[in-house]
Amino acid sequence: MEVILLERIAKLGQMGDVVRVKDGFARNFLLPKGKAMRATATNRTKFEGMKVDLQATSLVAKGEADKVASKLDGQKFTVLRQASETGQLYGSVSPRDLAQIMTEGGFKVDRNQIALNMPIKTIGSHKVPIVLHPEVEVTITINVARNADEAERIARGEDVTTRRDQGDEDDDAEAEAAKALAAAVFEPGVGEATATDEAEDETPKEKPAKEKPTKA
Repeated sequence: MEVILLERIAKLGQMGDVVRVKDGFARNFLLPKGKAMRATATNRTKFEGMKVDLQATSLVAKGEADKVASKLDGQKFTVLRQASETGQLYGSVSPRDLAQIMTEGGFKVDRNQIALNMPIKTIGSHKVPIVLHPEVEVTITINVARNADEAERIARGEDVTTRRDQGDEDDDAEAEAAKALAAAVFEPGVGEATATDEAEDETPKEKPAKEKPTKA
């Protein structure tokens, strides 16, 4: 489907460009969001009449976005969630969650402006792009932790997920080496009664037959 862009769209083009996109992308995103309109002859003429107003509106919006960007760029936010020892969340952190957290922090951001391809599902520090305007993008840091203390450690760059310690691996290696040494020194069964020996010990021995008295 060919559409006329009503604003700058990353990887597509600038306002006023006529581009060809997939039908689903146009119907589900560009057209209902007011970011484009079908490139019909009527709409091409219509766009020329509204182009000046669109540019003026975009310029005002960009100015407002720049103000927010100057304060929001580089900000760090903490999200507390339950998770396993390996750092896997029992759930996830979605764009809706992030929008609410930023709003509570004094930044008005719509969840549609959060460029998070998929929800956050692990403990740790995550960089998240925020598209405040087609021409204004900033990056924030989301520290996901199980508690406040852990959040501070993550902010310092520590890895808080549980991993197998090297000491445990060394102990296991020593144990295996000891088993191998024992197998090499002692013959199988030495110092132990074998199953066959035990069976023989338990087998009742026959009593010698009594001699019959001989007649004189």
